[in-house]
Amino acid sequence: MYRVLYIVFLIMVLVLSGCSTPQAFAETPPPILVDQFGYLPDLEKKAIIKDPKIGFDAANSFTPGARYAVINTRTKRVVFEGQPRLWNKGATDKGSGDKVWWFDFSPVTQPGSYVVRDLEKGVQSYPFEISNTVYAPVLKAAFKTFFLQRAGFEKRAKYASAAYADKASHLGKGQDTQARLYNRKDDPRTVRDLRGGWFDAGDYNKYTNWTAEYITVLLSTYVENPVIWTDDFGIPESGNGVPDILDEVKWGLDWLERMQNENGSVLSIMALDSASPPSMAKGASFYGPENTSATIASAGAFAFAAKVFNNHAKYRADSSRYADRAIRAWKWAEENPRVQFFNNDPNYGTEGLAAGQQEVGPERLANKSIIAAIHLYALTQDEYFHKVVEGLYNKIDPMDAGTLNGFEGQMVFDLLYFARLPGVNRGFSSKIKRDYDRNILQGYNGWPAIDNREDAYGAFVDGYWWGSNNIKARRGSLYTQAVLSGVGQRSARDNLNAALGYVHYLHGVNPLGKTYLSNMSALGAENSVNSFYHAWFSEGSKFDDVRTSQYGPAPGFLVGGPNAGYERAACCQSGTCGGYGKAMCELPVARPPVGQPGAKSYADFNEGWPINSWSVTENSNGYQVSYLRLLSKFVR
Repeated sequence: MYRVLYIVFLIMVLVLSGCSTPQAFAETPPPILVDQFGYLPDLEKKAIIKDPKIGFDAANSFTPGARYAVINTRTKRVVFEGQPRLWNKGATDKGSGDKVWWFDFSPVTQPGSYVVRDLEKGVQSYPFEISNTVYAPVLKAAFKTFFLQRAGFEKRAKYASAAYADKASHLGKGQDTQARLYNRKDDPRTVRDLRGGWFDAGDYNKYTNWTAEYITVLLSTYVENPVIWTDDFGIPESGNGVPDILDEVKWGLDWLERMQNENGSVLSIMALDSASPPSMAKGASFYGPENTSATIASAGAFAFAAKVFNNHAKYRADSSRYADRAIRAWKWAEENPRVQFFNNDPNYGTEGLAAGQQEVGPERLANKSIIAAIHLYALTQDEYFHKVVEGLYNKIDPMDAGTLNGFEGQMVFDLLYFARLPGVNRGFSSKIKRDYDRNILQGYNGWPAIDNREDAYGAFVDGYWWGSNNIKARRGSLYTQAVLSGVGQRSARDNLNAALGYVHYLHGVNPLGKTYLSNMSALGAENSVNSFYHAWFSEGSKFDDVRTSQYGPAPGFLVGGPNAGYERAACCQSGTCGGYGKAMCELPVARPPVGQPGAKSYADFNEGWPINSWSVTENSNGYQVSYLRLLSKFVR
């Protein structure tokens, strides 16, 4: 009854107000767009001035004046003055539908709080900071989302704040400590203790393949800039003498160990019940059987962990155990190369077992194998794994310009890591770097796109689809990885400035003036994500929306971002949704994200089926690790 009354009320409000769902923007960001957190003193700084020509905001036309200034918000003094420059001779940007100007204020290096102001029009940007430490608190907030995503762990107010404090979830009868095989739910012999791990995304399911990837990327993020990963990020393990990022990685590894069988194989997946907050979920937990892809991915994660953890006395015993698990997993996968398990697929009788499909085809299995072999070689220096990497490299040609857009997109960075390892054949190492430079840095969406100013907002991608913010973050890392490996002809400064374009995009220098992290006003983002698809922060809950609910969602989650392919469930078109679904389908057509230029195909909304907001606003640990890897290169 409550749900029916809520739907009736929602429809009345929307009809009377002329709004739509997903909701139209309540905010109207200023036309002068800046990184809402701020800028590093010694690197490039640009504000973007927008005049929308196509899209929901086309009526908000704006032509900038000739005089722009940077003003210190404390002293009210002008510290820099200049003129905005028209982008691409006044062309309308295809991705956003906007005509734009760039205002470069890189000469401003003095730490402080500032705004960019149009002196003739009297319009100004959101305030921002210039500081060497401007991104440090942002990194901490974004990293802490992994703590909030822990399954089976109490979130005490000391670490989660009073708003998101919650008892340990999924530890009740028939849940994670007593999980059963999905197709033998009544057989007590299948009971396994599979507690721990992370909720994967907006749902609470746990996927072995993807967890292994998160562990690998987090470890890469650590080894690429270890000095910033301190022991004070505000998680329960803080102060134990180990960098908090490794403590968080160990939480994921503990679950991965429970998922591994004695013969080395690794279980594929776990399906968990959902509720808000997570501790209210009371439904049973089920797991899927072992498969090759989960096992090979876990081999790489265990191997990398064994190498990194061996450098910390507290975790040296764990390191030895991880090494053994890595070898056993690799051997099982070699002996069982084609064991598959398709979850949530009616063709295999698994419909409803978790959400996303975790199984992979031959090409992606080869990608996972090359990643695993890289880290096994780094651990063991065994020439066998070197030959595996080289053989797979020549077979699958991974250095393709589009690789970063797909699954296992971080593989190219793992290959650069391999090329830096001692003992790697010099000729092969040079080939990896040469291919990276020619195919990726100089590829159609690398330096040529930047040099030709193909993106009005300085963060080129070749399309906006599900998880576009993840692609943005990976594209930024394209340039930071070049610095790490000394690849290409561009200077370190040029590469860092190119990468920062993607950081600034995610922090508000985009057509919507939206910081794509959730609930970040406390850290200075005036227009951050207010609501997103997540079972905890669900529609109608006290965590629903920053503007209308008691708490709004927790801070720091990177959402999927603009998706030009967004659409409601097919039953909305066929008229077969029925009941609640039918009522939701009859709400006004959404704008945005419907019918917009790609970069404007976004709105803050969190309705589930059949509105399917998850393809636009859902978070993912995969998005999060991409963002952390990129941002961490600019934390000082």
